[in-house]
Amino acid sequence: MQAVINNQSLWDEMMQNKGLTVIDVYQAWCGPCKAMQTLFRKLKNELNEDELLHFAVNGTIVAKIQGANAPLVNQKIITLVDEERKIAAGEMVRPQIIKAGFVIEAEDKKPLTEEQVKHFYSQIADQPDFEDFVSFMTRNLSYILVVSQGKEKQPSWDDSEVNSETESKEPWDEQEETAKPLRMKSKSLQQYLEIQQISQFCDVEENITNTKFIEVLIPDFKKIRGIKFEKILALLRPALFNERTEDVLNKIQDEGFKILLQRQIVLSEEEAKTLCKEYENKDYFGSVIENMTSGPSLALVLVRENGLGYWKQLIGPSNVEEAKEYLPESLCAQFAIGGLPINQLYGSDSLEDAEREIQYFFPPQHTVALIKPHVTQEQREDIMKLIKETGFDITQMKEILLTEEEAEKIYFKIKGKEFYKDVLDVLAKGTSLVMILTKWNAVLDWRRLMGPTDPEEARLLSPDSIRAQFGKNILQNAVHGASTMEEAMETIGKMFEDFIPENLEEN
Repeated sequence: MQAVINNQSLWDEMMQNKGLTVIDVYQAWCGPCKAMQTLFRKLKNELNEDELLHFAVNGTIVAKIQGANAPLVNQKIITLVDEERKIAAGEMVRPQIIKAGFVIEAEDKKPLTEEQVKHFYSQIADQPDFEDFVSFMTRNLSYILVVSQGKEKQPSWDDSEVNSETESKEPWDEQEETAKPLRMKSKSLQQYLEIQQISQFCDVEENITNTKFIEVLIPDFKKIRGIKFEKILALLRPALFNERTEDVLNKIQDEGFKILLQRQIVLSEEEAKTLCKEYENKDYFGSVIENMTSGPSLALVLVRENGLGYWKQLIGPSNVEEAKEYLPESLCAQFAIGGLPINQLYGSDSLEDAEREIQYFFPPQHTVALIKPHVTQEQREDIMKLIKETGFDITQMKEILLTEEEAEKIYFKIKGKEFYKDVLDVLAKGTSLVMILTKWNAVLDWRRLMGPTDPEEARLLSPDSIRAQFGKNILQNAVHGASTMEEAMETIGKMFEDFIPENLEEN
């Protein structure tokens, strides 16, 4: 019935469970509460919700009960399982859980410009080493968060004051929770960071009333504030992909979706059964699986404001007959294929499913990128913007003068070439920016974004590429990248020795 969680890997695996997880937290020396174990077994048997109700020793806490109050535990679990049933049925939305009472309204990860650093740190501009500080900040990645106080303040155990009368009550006295509310002392973000002992890693500007201050750091803040962009996985099944791909993609973009990633994929039988689980009790399930594995499907990563709900509404019911009768404007009805009874478009059921499905169908890959010394600071910023807009995540970054020893870690493949000395001369003229870029198909996409090696050729064949826009000649061509994943990983291992790749695409 229970799982023992005693390492990070098991914890991460447990957190993939759908529904409610009941966690019994206790000190190692005293062990679990035996009075609760009987109750947990009873609830597990009576509720019969193996997919929604899980028990574990040791997520995000949605409720907590202090003490072995069996009636309260019983009532709370039943209530939460009922909520999970409604969430699974689409009858309610999972409430947002706000840790420490703060809400992140906007965030970005990027190197700050000189103007942004001077703007944010204007209060220390008169210090003698300020210019060195500005230089340091512009050479490294920063995380920028716009944070506000949540409407619902979450009590913290450290700052909660429990009524003494409540503490002395016998836990079996009442069937309903009667404890008086916990009183939490309101804390600023700076105070909270100090309590968590992480304030030394953060610089905070509090009580900002003018959004212009924020817009210097996040230029689109007014536009994106309050907008909930959601990424989902969509799939065109083989028959639709074979016959009307262009029409579908145009319709998707007309509806305000941005296509972040796309790839053709031939599904295995197991993958097809997972994606078609809702039809497994239908007479035609076998023919559906046969069709799903008959040729390539087109997998898409889509993003839009309220993307999950909008996509579900757009594609319509899972059954073509129902769609044609009740929702003839849905994509299910518009793009029905022959005698196939099911919706030829698939979409993630939840944001949690979307995250897992995207990770599965578009596993991340790392590549190494280099911005050369001749590129000006303004051009660097433009290149960084292009990198972000193309969907890359800048995982790590450092500015470095590439000496012959350091350059060899990146250019080891051409070390014996006649022009290698010329390459070293170009790199010796100033500092270069070396980055780890991460996304699906990162090596190929970075090479495509860079463009042909010769900027003149790039301007003819790929005018929107980085080398076409910022390259001077074949040596001063603005950027460099690995040719293969093997080369990328070897370079990353040499340049970023502390980097531990996770969830790498293997093929």
